[in-house]
Amino acid sequence: MVRTGIGFDSHALVKGRQLILGGIEIEFDRGLQGHSDADVVCHAIADALLGAAGLGDIGTLFPDSDNTLDGMSGLAILVDIRDRLAIRGYKIANVDAAVITEAPDLAPYVNKMRVKIADNLMIADGNVNIKARITQERAFGGGGDGVAALAVATLEKP
Repeated sequence: MVRTGIGFDSHALVKGRQLILGGIEIEFDRGLQGHSDADVVCHAIADALLGAAGLGDIGTLFPDSDNTLDGMSGLAILVDIRDRLAIRGYKIANVDAAVITEAPDLAPYVNKMRVKIADNLMIADGNVNIKARITQERAFGGGGDGVAALAVATLEKP
C-alpha cells in the first residue's frame, strides 16, 4: 500500500526570535512567531506525514494550548510522528517540501535542512528534497513579513 499526504504551514517573521527552518538555525534579523520553534518546514512535513497515515494534523496532536509544548522543536515533532508511523507499520518513502519567502536567501541552507530532516526521520537523505522559493515581493504584503512551506510525503506499508 502506498499513501500520500500534503502539509502546509506559515508564520510571520518577528524581531527577537531565532529563525529555524528544517531544523537548521538560519542567520537572519528575525525569526518566526509561534508556540513552538515555528519551523514551518518541519511542520508542513509533519502534517504531510500525518495526512498520509490518516492521523489528523499537528494542531491536534501538539496543540498550542498545551504549555508543556512551548518552544518544542520541529525536529522533535518529526521524531514523534516518525515513531507513531513505525508503530502502525508505515515506512517513510519520500518527502518533498518547498519553502516560500522573500527573505532570507535559503539556498546556502537547503542541503543542511535536507540532511537534518532525513537523519531525524531515519531515511536516506536522497529521499528528502527541499526547495527554496522566493516570493519576489508578491506575497506577505510584499515586505518579506513571513515564511511558508508546503510539503508532500509518501508512505509505504508492506
